[in-house]
Amino acid sequence: MEQRLAAVLAADMVGYSRLMEADERSTLERLRTHRTELIDPAIIKNRGTIIKTTGDGMLVEFASVVDAVLCAVEVQRRMKLRNSDVEVDRRIEFRIGINLGDIIFDDGDIYGDGVNVAARLEQLAVAGEVNVSSAVYEQVRGRTEIAFSDIGEKKLKNLSRPVRIYQANLQDDSPQPENAAPTPDETAPVVKPSIAVLPFANMSNDPDQEFFVDGLTEDILTELARRHELFVISRNSTFVYKGQSVNVREIATELGAQYIVEGSVRKAGNRLRITAQLIEAQSDAHVWAEKYDRDMDDIFAIQDEITSSIVATLPGRIEESQQNRLARQKPANLAAYECVLVAKVLHHQSNPESNLEAQKLIARAVSLDPSYAHAHAWSGCIYGQAWGYRWCDDVDAMLGLSKESILKAASLDDNDADVHRLLAAIYVLQNDLERALRHQERALELNPNYDLAVVQMGEVLNWQGKAEEGIAWIRKAMRLNPHHPPRFWSHLGRAHFNARQYDKAIEAFGHLPSREPLQLAFLAACHAMKAENTEAKSYTTQLLQASPSFAVSDFLQTMHYGRQEDLEHLSLGLTKAELV
Repeated sequence: MEQRLAAVLAADMVGYSRLMEADERSTLERLRTHRTELIDPAIIKNRGTIIKTTGDGMLVEFASVVDAVLCAVEVQRRMKLRNSDVEVDRRIEFRIGINLGDIIFDDGDIYGDGVNVAARLEQLAVAGEVNVSSAVYEQVRGRTEIAFSDIGEKKLKNLSRPVRIYQANLQDDSPQPENAAPTPDETAPVVKPSIAVLPFANMSNDPDQEFFVDGLTEDILTELARRHELFVISRNSTFVYKGQSVNVREIATELGAQYIVEGSVRKAGNRLRITAQLIEAQSDAHVWAEKYDRDMDDIFAIQDEITSSIVATLPGRIEESQQNRLARQKPANLAAYECVLVAKVLHHQSNPESNLEAQKLIARAVSLDPSYAHAHAWSGCIYGQAWGYRWCDDVDAMLGLSKESILKAASLDDNDADVHRLLAAIYVLQNDLERALRHQERALELNPNYDLAVVQMGEVLNWQGKAEEGIAWIRKAMRLNPHHPPRFWSHLGRAHFNARQYDKAIEAFGHLPSREPLQLAFLAACHAMKAENTEAKSYTTQLLQASPSFAVSDFLQTMHYGRQEDLEHLSLGLTKAELV
């Protein structure tokens, strides 16, 4: 036997038996995923050694007590992010206890009071929290940025002496400078836009309709909560206003919400009319309003359809409102969230100058808030655009920056649909369509009503040669968000061309407001494949006037078809259009 001083971390899964009884297979698969992707890597990174595992717990030994605490805090913080869009009764949550003491090591196991105290601390912890002994607290105090709350002395089972327990503060533990007035570039990161969904009003005078109205409101809340760029006020806070005559500004002040969603449901015969509107609280201005009229053949299908449409539309309208507000501000006032917002706008302009400016803004966002996963994700997207269009001197270095940024975002919050959507986009650019599809599916699993994830699924399927399936996904995205960006038509046009549906491709490209080289090239190819040579020649002329250096070989390199026959099909269309 060997005896030495060590830090012991005891972890236990809360509600293990209940979850196993409800769905054994799913529980084990999810637990295995959490261990593989999060827990075991965190232990390795912090130089811990797993001594023992049970079905729902483990004992880990650390030579450094600081490493033990950092590991525990990382696991709990990231598990909280992973659980943010999981139903409460399905969440996998852990409680952790850490003690420092003399441990007996024997035949691959550990024993002694030091282990027992860690286990008792863990049992007293609340789900998602970390309890440490006073011995641990004294060692880590002042050596990390983690704050602790003293919860007093507790009598622990089978121990004669009480133990003072401290609970780690898993919220904002960043040090706050005293009496420091930040300059504009040092402004604290801006809080994400906050939104409150008030209970929709039942205008039908039918009490039986109440369940549908409340269900619709709750579904909208749940789905909006999946969007990591928004802060959604909880149901418990908003439902206290149910049935009340409300003043939007007063409620917004009480809830701390910048935006309010309200609506009504009215039944007339076999018809149902649902109205919804988005209001900016400060100005009391209506940002968006929509009306939905449906037959009541399947009321639950209606509930799903309306929910999907509303939650696909609202974030875009909020972002547009924020952009309009920023347009009236001086750039020096921008902080992390605003930097990301403006960088997105510049990114969508798709030109070298805007991309370069977007790079500067997104770098500023990351420097203002290094833990802001969404900023890192969009950093990867913006660098990826520069790489994909060769708007850089060193393409390999730019690709490296893109992947590094998105992987950093994943390490901060791998439960963000945008992170996986952007990883999928990077792998498409690298022509690795299988990996792209895996991340695309993960993005949709996290947020099935995210129009940008839905439309990109259509893109990926089109690149794989499944154009018909791709068209269905792209049209679904358009239905989800009737205010979708114009580029959705470009995705649809390319998919129709790949499906050899030239008339539909021409119709889709016709919805675009501008004449970009890609659009002109595909229109020329479509008409050429239909033997409409005059029209093809017209688009060829427009293309060469807009882009005199256009070369078919370079253009084809920007395509990511998985099948050679699809690439040859496009090449044939461009050749017939006399583009060489």
